[in-house]
Amino acid sequence: MLRDHASPDARALLGPRYGIHVDEALGVSMADMKRVARVLGRDHTLAADLWATGVYEARVVAGLVDDPRAVTVEQMDSWCADFDSWAICDTVCFTLFDRAPGAWTRLGPWAAHDALFVRRASFALLWSLALHDHAASDDAFRAALDLVEKHAGDERPLVGKSISMALRAVSRRSADLRAAVVATAERLGDSDSLPARRVGRTALRELG
Repeated sequence: MLRDHASPDARALLGPRYGIHVDEALGVSMADMKRVARVLGRDHTLAADLWATGVYEARVVAGLVDDPRAVTVEQMDSWCADFDSWAICDTVCFTLFDRAPGAWTRLGPWAAHDALFVRRASFALLWSLALHDHAASDDAFRAALDLVEKHAGDERPLVGKSISMALRAVSRRSADLRAAVVATAERLGDSDSLPARRVGRTALRELG
């Protein structure tokens, strides 16, 4: 079904236009991937089969059709280890992992991991939880800000960007969390680390 929407021209643009550098891809638009996912519906077994192909678009659809209630911590760790682009990392975090029962348990372990897309996944997941987990307490997000402060010195732009977006999303949860984010950003802005200063000062500028 995905191959029916494949385009060599779209495949060729994944890297130059979108920064999606993957080994296996078909060249299918996100709109078409979403249409395919709607036709397929929720299917945990099918999601596992699609993920196993290693094809970028198949893995995006896997994230869209999987049942978050059936997603285990083991699956989250396994899929996270397979992330090979910002696009698959963010898509899976925003459409699946943030609704899985073990979502909050993965922030710390993934942030502590040195692999680029594993660490990005920690903060992409925090970003997504801030937007989607309406039942989470402010205390849970305050604890997550410790991870931000610990890892904001990561020199890789794809990590720094996800941290910045997570800070922005957390700040919108409540007045108290906005104050906590500002305090975190002020400390980062005075850091000896250039990447940390950039994260902190960007956050302060955006928060006004």
